Amino acid sequence: MGSLEGDVATSPSLSSTGSSGTGAGNDNHGGGEVRIYACFAHGASNSLECYEPGANTWRRVGGLPGVPHGHVLKGFAVVAVAESVYVIGGRLCRRESVPGGDYRDTDVGVRADVLRYDVRRGEWRCCAPLLVPRVDFACAPCRGRICVAGGLCSLSGARGTAAAEVYDPETGRWSPLPDMSTLRYKCVGVTWQGGFHVVGGFAESTTPAAAPGEALERSSAEVFNCGRGVWEIIPGMWQLDVPPNQIVAVAGRLFSSGDCLNSWKGHVEVYDGELNIWSVMDHSALSDLALLASNLPPSAQQLYLTMAVVGTRLFFLAGYEIAGDDDESFRTVSLVHSYDTSAAPGLAPAWSSFQPKMDHDNNVEDGSKELFSQCCSVQLSS
Repeated sequence: MGSLEGDVATSPSLSSTGSSGTGAGNDNHGGGEVRIYACFAHGASNSLECYEPGANTWRRVGGLPGVPHGHVLKGFAVVAVAESVYVIGGRLCRRESVPGGDYRDTDVGVRADVLRYDVRRGEWRCCAPLLVPRVDFACAPCRGRICVAGGLCSLSGARGTAAAEVYDPETGRWSPLPDMSTLRYKCVGVTWQGGFHVVGGFAESTTPAAAPGEALERSSAEVFNCGRGVWEIIPGMWQLDVPPNQIVAVAGRLFSSGDCLNSWKGHVEVYDGELNIWSVMDHSALSDLALLASNLPPSAQQLYLTMAVVGTRLFFLAGYEIAGDDDESFRTVSLVHSYDTSAAPGLAPAWSSFQPKMDHDNNVEDGSKELFSQCCSVQLSS
């Protein structure tokens, strides 16, 4: 079985040398340049994109190697370890154009492929594949390694897996971890207090006779105790029946902003581990994040939202659909919103919003843009 010994990684933070007057932050925590990466679909192809908070720039890195032309990858994980971004697993779909400018996706299969993008060199390479192909699974960096658990392993049915595994970038190998006590998919992963947490999802017990009920299982979390090498269950850690969209750790606390049906619930929530409850953060309530932007028309519709941690801030990469030059076309506006989890109420504004400089001269793109992964942040050494 795999082990997770080593130091716990800290969140990337903006450095004074990586910021500018037009940048998205001026935290001075030392270190080097910070970059945020996420994967999108433009038409019938995936691409990796990069936002740099210090310079407030947003650019396309390029397509995902190994994804055939006319196909898109969905339900995969994007995670950062050191100065590399990993694209793990997912569901390959064949994408065809249909009348009206839309697309029809046909499932092809669940993948075990793993790609690594070297941020400093700008190079891709293939890594050892997952031991178990999976889609819609939990994934998080933990002690310099990558943990994955749960997910769907095939397209034949909606039943998750309890299997878990860990990747060691130094050896380039995956090793199995003990199975969870529940089969889960659409769960999210986060490393907190030294343990790999697998939260929520559509779940069922591996021992049905002793199961307390699917609703309780779905609202639970399982934590891999790195020291003892065992899973522990936390009943009721996620109170909603709908799986979470994303949970991140900031300065020893967990934060969430939505679920898989609504990526923005109108506020940021923080988790109290002692009371096992989520509560609304001070001055985080906004009915619509678009209210932070002054250049969006009232008709703008949110297309996507994903959250990354930089220092004590939550950076939300957001996309909005606006009308195009004629009645039938539309365009996508990319914006960045930032929430400072350490802001003192009444002394400094917690929210700020930025219009990033894009590599095509403005932050408006023709057509639709789909988010197919959560984002991750990378800190380059000085």
